Amino acid sequence: MAGLEIAVILGFAVLAGGLACRYLRVPAPWAWLAIGTGLSFLPGLHEVSLPPDVVLFLFLPALLYWEALNTSLQLFRYDLRVILLLSVGLVFATAAAITGIGSLLGLAVPVALVLGAVLSPTDATAVSAMAPRLPRRIDTMLRGESLVNDGSALALYSVAVAAVVAGRDPSIGEISLRFLWSVVGGILAGLVAGYLLYLLRRIAQQPSLAGTISVLSPFALYLPAEMIHGSGVVAVVTGGLLLGRLMPRTVSAQSRTLGFDFWRVATYVINGTLFVLIGLQARSVVELFSEDGWLSVLLIGIICAVTIFAVRLGWVALMAPVIRLIDRRPSQRERRVAFRTRLVLVWGGFRGAISLAAALAVPLATATGEPFPGRETLIAATFIVIVILLVGQGATMNLVIRAARIPPEHDDLDERRFATVEAIQTALEHLDEDATEEDAPDDARSEVRGRLEQDLSHAREAIEHDVSGPEDDVIRRLLLRTVARKREAVDRLRRDQRIDDGVFLDVQREIDHEELRLRDNPDE
Repeated sequence: MAGLEIAVILGFAVLAGGLACRYLRVPAPWAWLAIGTGLSFLPGLHEVSLPPDVVLFLFLPALLYWEALNTSLQLFRYDLRVILLLSVGLVFATAAAITGIGSLLGLAVPVALVLGAVLSPTDATAVSAMAPRLPRRIDTMLRGESLVNDGSALALYSVAVAAVVAGRDPSIGEISLRFLWSVVGGILAGLVAGYLLYLLRRIAQQPSLAGTISVLSPFALYLPAEMIHGSGVVAVVTGGLLLGRLMPRTVSAQSRTLGFDFWRVATYVINGTLFVLIGLQARSVVELFSEDGWLSVLLIGIICAVTIFAVRLGWVALMAPVIRLIDRRPSQRERRVAFRTRLVLVWGGFRGAISLAAALAVPLATATGEPFPGRETLIAATFIVIVILLVGQGATMNLVIRAARIPPEHDDLDERRFATVEAIQTALEHLDEDATEEDAPDDARSEVRGRLEQDLSHAREAIEHDVSGPEDDVIRRLLLRTVARKREAVDRLRRDQRIDDGVFLDVQREIDHEELRLRDNPDE
């Protein structure tokens, strides 16, 4: 099929999955995976494959960049030790366990190590889709793990694949040096490229130029690191976190809104496309089973999925006692959480498109021209593991979250109100100075002061009475109805030709912003 036809079919598949998520109340990844699986058995679509280069060099940087921009650097640093244990230690522990299991099941040790590297990274986008309302701290841990562990896994993957192609066994020293340079090189490249992008954003303030830089940023961060054989994943994460801290100082509100709206839609489409493409591999896997014995391959996939879950459960269970044994500072005691809360981390270990793309990227042949040993088994086992974990853990994710009885977090709301009060007070303190610089008349100064004092009074009242319960939700829904009435009135004025289309668009934009401020979830 032509590329345009495939793109249109994929687009409608993503749309259908989104509609199923909204109206059938099923997780979006399940819907996308099911639709892709169904499409794979249609004539002309069974040959559509997941392009590894597109995933690893186009989709992955874009997804990582958006995740890094939306990750709290404060919470990331606060739980950095846990994130590193999950994203580095657990990656190598999982890879080692899969290597041992794979060798027992008949795979050569280097090939089993490739399978371990392929199956070791998690997929945070699946977690966000399965459990969109995780507590801030747990969400940051899972996001941070997935941001960093791709780099760890791909570094291990490159060494393992090179060893198989060369016909030798990988050494621990080679793996250690490759991993060390990938991290150091990635961090350095990310910091340098990120700061240069920040300087460029200071120069290019026009929204269209700023939007162009925003689109290019993930690839401008990824490419230099890969050119010096560092980790492009680590570079994107490092640069994204840096830009997330620096850009608010220079980027205009219009440019920021434009960029965030673009990335919100782009990452949604990319995520949906990836899950649909995973489903499209179903027919080729089934055909592989019928040719090479589906029972043995299915057994490898099931055992690998169970091993991944068991290793993750054991790692998370032992991680906290070890940290408590080593670090007895009072600040460490404040970070402790119950085991039932840590179970959410265990259930968040989904695998996704990065694993399948890495499996598909395995070379067809070795340096001697012989076929890459066990390549088909690697691909099929990876597909089976993704489906098992996505369906099995996904089906019980909400049950685990409810069983964890995680107390509700009020920090976000309290900090938001505190920031609002401080912002209004600062504006009031500098009002006279600003009015003098603007040469504003007294009546304009009084009008602005009255508005600011009214806003301050409302903000303080919200803090004192904590109107965040059901009554506040009723008020929000009623305000949303008033917004709808405003939109109907403006639309009627345009239909009656009493206002120009340009005026209608300007007023509609203001009403849209008002509605977005009232909604907790922009997609509801």
